[in-house]
Amino acid sequence: MAKIAQVAAKYIIHAKINIEGIVGRPDVIGAIFGQTEGLLGADLELRELQKSGRIGRIEVNVDTKQGKTSGEIIIPSSLDKAETSIVAAAIEIIQRIGPCNSKILVSNIEDIRISKRQQVIERAKELLKDLMDNSMPDSQELSDEVSASVRMMEIMEYGKDKLACGPAINESDEVIVVEGRADVLNLLKHGFKNAIAMNGTSVPETIIELCKEKVITVFVDGDRGGLLIIQELLATTEIDYVTRAPDGKEVEELAKKEIHKALRGRITSEQAKLDIGSGSYNVDGSNRRPTQYNNNNDRRDDRRDPRDTRRPQAPTQSSSQQRPPYQDRSQAPQSRPAYQDRAPTQAPAAASKVAKKATEQEMEKFEEMLEDLIGTRGAYILDEKLNILGKVPVSELQSTIKSLATGIYAVIFDGAIDKDLAFTAEKAGISFIVGMNSQVPSNGGLTIVTSNDF
Repeated sequence: MAKIAQVAAKYIIHAKINIEGIVGRPDVIGAIFGQTEGLLGADLELRELQKSGRIGRIEVNVDTKQGKTSGEIIIPSSLDKAETSIVAAAIEIIQRIGPCNSKILVSNIEDIRISKRQQVIERAKELLKDLMDNSMPDSQELSDEVSASVRMMEIMEYGKDKLACGPAINESDEVIVVEGRADVLNLLKHGFKNAIAMNGTSVPETIIELCKEKVITVFVDGDRGGLLIIQELLATTEIDYVTRAPDGKEVEELAKKEIHKALRGRITSEQAKLDIGSGSYNVDGSNRRPTQYNNNNDRRDDRRDPRDTRRPQAPTQSSSQQRPPYQDRSQAPQSRPAYQDRAPTQAPAAASKVAKKATEQEMEKFEEMLEDLIGTRGAYILDEKLNILGKVPVSELQSTIKSLATGIYAVIFDGAIDKDLAFTAEKAGISFIVGMNSQVPSNGGLTIVTSNDF
């Protein structure tokens, strides 16, 4: 008997069957062919339709429970709608299968072309998306790729040390000093043509001479080697700015956005020296601050997990030490640590200041910088001329203020101003602190500005 595969059919007849007794699958199929024989005429005889492939294999799935049989009949058909409906109605006349009464009810006739059409649409969407993403780059992508290749071909050599550099070294007033040739290539790829490589941790004579003529920005990897290069350059040459790649990354693997972000966050060489002196930059790569000692020469334990890259607070800078714990007690200890003896002499000076009111120009500058910091969790430290002394993470803001102690005019950061930060800023003689919102009012010589004030 010829059979037709279900995938070649146009319709599928779904019917439910209930039998008052126990019968098998062959009994049901035999009843379908036997009791419809001669019913619909020669053109719609099921046996002949199956031989010609217009009716597919009849599937019967039955299950017997408690002496009764129920199940489903599936008949694929390649007939037209009318003929398929006639065949479906014909099998409903079967009222007896074997010795048992039965009832067959057609639940629905499925047009499988609809489901196939939906599959075609979904697959077409996938193919089109893949074509647009991978096989059809737009003109801008092609232009960027060609431009990047051309820029990378422009690498040159500079000076007697034949250092790898970009083509704009001679005519640029500012120069970016990086570690190696691969870093120069990556910067060229992203449009920075004024980079030059050191080719090692030792400072070549060419770089020393270049530092005397140009504004130098040192851009190093975010590892121990980068810190060593910063220290070496600060000790041997006159550089202007310092910046680093994110921790654990190298300049040669940075994307364009990461490069721009790193260069925007550069700090002055003076700030870098202060950071190295305070332990913010440590050449052992651990970012640890120097070990502190108290007036009894007892060494404080500064050990921590070397995998922890967060900068720990200096032991003498915690909020509990800013406000001596025995101030509210009836009996004070006979001796105080040296850092507590200095606190009373500093507090009155800060308290005697009168809070300043920001000028219109200052408010505009504050607003611009605050918008630039939104989402970065960073902080700008400004001098009286509103020049950026440095940019630090918010988590390190208090410790940085304490390490600098003086010379800070304003602090702008992406976060909420709390009591501890306001106390630290007031004690350091800061005039303005700008944040997203504030939990404390302006006090003493400190003026608090939030985003709502702009």
